[in-house]
Amino acid sequence: MKNLNIAVRSLFKKGRHNGMKIVSLSVGLSVALVLIAKIYFEQSYDTFYPDADRIYRLTESFVTADGSGDFPQVPGAVASGMKAEVPGIEEATRLTYIAGEGTTFKTPEKERYFADYILMADSNVFDVLQRPILLGNPREVLARPWYAMVSRSLAEKMGGIDAVNGIQITPDDMPGMKLTIGGVFEDIPENSHLRFDMLVSMNGMNEWSRTNWVGNDRYLSYVRLSPGVSPESLKPAIHEMTLRHIDQEEMQKAGVELDFFMKPMLEMHSGSSDVENMMMMLAVLAFALLFTAVMNYILIAISSIVNRTKEVAVHKSYGASEGNIYSMIMSETFVHMMISLLLAIFIIFLCQDVIEDLLGVSVANLLLSKGAWLLLMICAVVFLLTGYVPGFLFARIPVASAFRNFRESKRVWKLGLLFLQFIAAGLLVTLLMNVIRQHQFMIHDDPGYAYDRLAYCNIAGLDSTNRSKVSQELMRMPEVEMVSTAYALPLSGMSGNNISLPGSEEQLFNVADQYWVGNGYLELMEIPVIEGRSFTENVAVSYEIMVNRAFVEKIQMYANWPDGPIGKQIFITGHDQGENVNAMSGGYYTICGVYENYRIGSLARLDDRPSVLFYSSTPLSIQLVKFNTLTAEAVDKVNNRLLEVMPDRNETLSIYSVDVVNLYRDSRKFRDQVLVGGIITLIISLIGLIGYTNDEINRRRKELAIRKVNGAESFDIIRIFLKDIMQIAIPAVLIGCVGSYFISDYWQEQFQKKVSLHPMVFIIGALSVWVIVAICVVYRTWKVANSNPVESLKSE
Repeated sequence: MKNLNIAVRSLFKKGRHNGMKIVSLSVGLSVALVLIAKIYFEQSYDTFYPDADRIYRLTESFVTADGSGDFPQVPGAVASGMKAEVPGIEEATRLTYIAGEGTTFKTPEKERYFADYILMADSNVFDVLQRPILLGNPREVLARPWYAMVSRSLAEKMGGIDAVNGIQITPDDMPGMKLTIGGVFEDIPENSHLRFDMLVSMNGMNEWSRTNWVGNDRYLSYVRLSPGVSPESLKPAIHEMTLRHIDQEEMQKAGVELDFFMKPMLEMHSGSSDVENMMMMLAVLAFALLFTAVMNYILIAISSIVNRTKEVAVHKSYGASEGNIYSMIMSETFVHMMISLLLAIFIIFLCQDVIEDLLGVSVANLLLSKGAWLLLMICAVVFLLTGYVPGFLFARIPVASAFRNFRESKRVWKLGLLFLQFIAAGLLVTLLMNVIRQHQFMIHDDPGYAYDRLAYCNIAGLDSTNRSKVSQELMRMPEVEMVSTAYALPLSGMSGNNISLPGSEEQLFNVADQYWVGNGYLELMEIPVIEGRSFTENVAVSYEIMVNRAFVEKIQMYANWPDGPIGKQIFITGHDQGENVNAMSGGYYTICGVYENYRIGSLARLDDRPSVLFYSSTPLSIQLVKFNTLTAEAVDKVNNRLLEVMPDRNETLSIYSVDVVNLYRDSRKFRDQVLVGGIITLIISLIGLIGYTNDEINRRRKELAIRKVNGAESFDIIRIFLKDIMQIAIPAVLIGCVGSYFISDYWQEQFQKKVSLHPMVFIIGALSVWVIVAICVVYRTWKVANSNPVESLKSE
């Protein structure tokens, strides 16, 4: 306690640089602890479920003539079939999306509410994915068609848990559907791979879909195994079940092998390559920041040895042992650590909105979870490191130092610590430059279609008459150049269907099926037709299909079409023509044209399958608007017209270019994380550099004065310090650049197209750090270089 009192009283003593130590440590801790908490949070996904280690997601494994793959959804009958026929499966349930992300619905009073996701679910869903039930019995509510359960947060927005019971709602995307709320469940935590605000009874889905074994693999299916049962032990029983229910002869004719297996739910999120990549990069950032902050604290503490030598020696003269000195320094470090932690917590909560935007998780969930114990352990390690090294050095100060000037500079320690800080600064600065280049490349890369003047809105809740009215009204506006409609946008991931040739049941390959587009779609998107022609428009039923260049190149491996693909028929699953013409439901379509390849998805999640388009004369659910000039005023006018045409809806235009940028929001967030980390690391390094330079100036003041008396110029004095620092800064930053190259290369592996890691980027990054270091050294030495040497000699 005595040492703690002394440590508190000495906080403001001159020459100890306690303010610099505390501020740099607190800033480094605040960012590093948040990043470490984020890493822990990503690893904690789905651990809140009881028996989470026994819950598995069913996955479909397929082999075709085109290759093999896995798909994390299965047909409707698989989960219930496993529960009935595979011993060792304790429970099984299914869910399926019926509304996309961000669905608005209204009550009979015309009040509107927003739900993140609406899914259909079996009545036993909470027996597998257990959540506290606040109202209603899920087995009764979800057994009734078109009854629903909502989350606590959604219920509270609608008036309260008890108030929502029995309310009928209508989703905007499904105007004919009336859902009755019959229960409330506790919110799904943020660290869940499966999020939903509303569950609707699965009994509303048609029976064929729920009992089908092949195709229509839209179901998210989960099973809970009995205690002690492993997935490997169930493989024979699952295979036998597959043989019983799936016609193997038909599958062989189609050239398809199909099987099902289980993936641990705990690996659904944390086991993905994207998350593993992100955690590795965040770990690098956190380590660099924490390491730099710790090294800087130790550097400043060691730099004060010269000023505190006599104090320590006097303590020893009065009988203090090395252990007592060590205890004194550890007490000081403890006080500094506590103040730094409090300041770090203040910074974190002051910047919690920025942190939530960068990391996508609330500060409360990051810091006030089980991961808090990990953060406390990290703080304990930091305390031991920052206290042990200075304590060890102070304890070794000889007693004789009380009676003579102590001039040992400990330069090896200080230069070594600066060297490590410069490595971290060089690494993060050049890493930031590569991340920025990759992000800019992705958002500006040509996807193969024009979107700079494009906007769209969802009109799924309107009937075909009103959809046509919307298109006609918009087309009359002088601000609008063209309009069209589509079933899906290239931004989105597409469903898959299989291609066969006439006369053969063998399925050759899978395509990205964009389904239907309306009049003038290709012209509006400026997608070139490179062979044949576009669709015959304004026909009630069209059996034409358009394919892309990649499709033609792919099908040439299986079909002999010497005169090209135009006019040829293909069979595609998922597009019935009123009769079952094949064991796998689908229909025959004639290729009328070939369009140039364009990107489906993003460079981070690129769908590189061949693609196809179909025509619909009936307006589709996505209204596309191409402006003559895209301005805020023009968008406002169109939004006002949409409100006039659709008074019961609050639809506004989404700007396509904004959504393109949002495709890469993970890249943007990582860029911002590296930016924050790089700036803070550089600042902490410069604080250490300034502290080191100040101490060197004080230590060598007499030497510098003598040099000036003997004719040294100001530049000669500055050059002494510059040479001293640059000798370690140059190799340290180069080492950081080498590390940055390998980290940047690893990070870029997730992208289909990437910028080259050009040497000039690393050269510019290294030069930037060196210039900043040089400026700091010149700034701190300019005054002494131009001072009167007589004053320095007087003080001696």
